[in-house]
Amino acid sequence: MTASIENTTTPIQWPVEGVSRVPYAAYTNEALYALEQEKLFRGAIWNFIGLDIEVPNVGDFKTSSVGDTPVVLVRSAPEKFSAFVNRCAHRGATLCIDKEGNRERFTCVYHNWSYDLEGNLKTVAFQKGVRGIGGLPADFKTCDHNLRQLRVESFHGLVFATFSPETPPLQTFLGPKMCAHMARIFSRKIKILGTYSQYMHNNWKLYMENVKDSYHASLLHLFFATFKLNRLSMQGGLVLEGDGGHHISFSKMATDVGGGTEYESGGLRAQSDDFALRDGRILKSWPEFEDGVTHAIQGIFPNLIVQQIQNSLAVRLLVPRGVGECELFWILFGYEDDTAEQTETRVSLSNLIGPAGLVSMEDGIIGNFIQRAIGSDTDGKTVLEMGGRAVESQESRVSEASVRGFWQEYRKHLQL
Repeated sequence: MTASIENTTTPIQWPVEGVSRVPYAAYTNEALYALEQEKLFRGAIWNFIGLDIEVPNVGDFKTSSVGDTPVVLVRSAPEKFSAFVNRCAHRGATLCIDKEGNRERFTCVYHNWSYDLEGNLKTVAFQKGVRGIGGLPADFKTCDHNLRQLRVESFHGLVFATFSPETPPLQTFLGPKMCAHMARIFSRKIKILGTYSQYMHNNWKLYMENVKDSYHASLLHLFFATFKLNRLSMQGGLVLEGDGGHHISFSKMATDVGGGTEYESGGLRAQSDDFALRDGRILKSWPEFEDGVTHAIQGIFPNLIVQQIQNSLAVRLLVPRGVGECELFWILFGYEDDTAEQTETRVSLSNLIGPAGLVSMEDGIIGNFIQRAIGSDTDGKTVLEMGGRAVESQESRVSEASVRGFWQEYRKHLQL
């Protein structure tokens, strides 16, 4: 037995087993992708759009995305952020072409409609015509043609936006456990060390599943298992918030005891004790936090990741680019009071991540392995039963509980 998804022009079927099964069509259905943009990204959800230090001065801006909708984040006053859709209200042209900068006004290059820092239309070129001929009708009002503006809130320097007036306050949306972890990571003033993006040829949800899949690290990532950076024999667990859409997966290197596990038997594909490093700097680190956690991945529904991999700190924003493609934007950071040696260590450790990272390159391709294998199979489904079938915090990372949590939150917002 299966249950149909409503409100789609091409219905897909959801298995009766609930969130322990996901139909392959969830990654390929065009109508479902359109519904996601409406219900998730333009619905009653907070979406991360940038860091406050990216726009430190009044008039500073950066372009970002909420789902596949282009937006502009701007510091519109000393203590205020604004966000609006990056689309001129006149003919729909991209308003802001630059990725970042400083403006007093945003003026469309096409017909010079000009907006203030909050997205309000202020002037229109030749509004009165030329010498009394042409121009806009006498009853035209600029206030009727403002840009579509979003609500904006920030927490510990992370700036979020929402299209919906019904979205609860940001800290309520995040929940106390997620807020506490963000406060832990962003407890000091940060500095950006670098940014980049990578394009992936798979549905965006496959990458978010991978982020929330806490037990693949020792099976997919040879570097993690071989050099004992993150193994399931370490103390760790999963922390889920609310309905399970937000999660934290964590581990502590100092607690690793491989005896009596599959690491000891040498039977794991992603472990090769014959490998060594000529340059050991990439394994260098120092205790960053008093709790002893050396690896923590926080996933905020629907598409934000806060990363601590030893001393490599980053936020990642995942942007859908169509049903079978997505783009991942990385912001690497340290703290302003870091020593030069600490900054060098953070930069070295960042070679573990990203499209060519010694770890994350596998994360960048595995979604495509799935996307091209499922193809147009509308009958298949994934199995998510590691760690049981429940959506709950667990003391083990040999679990898919947080993946199930993602789908539980997903189905709630899409009313599936």
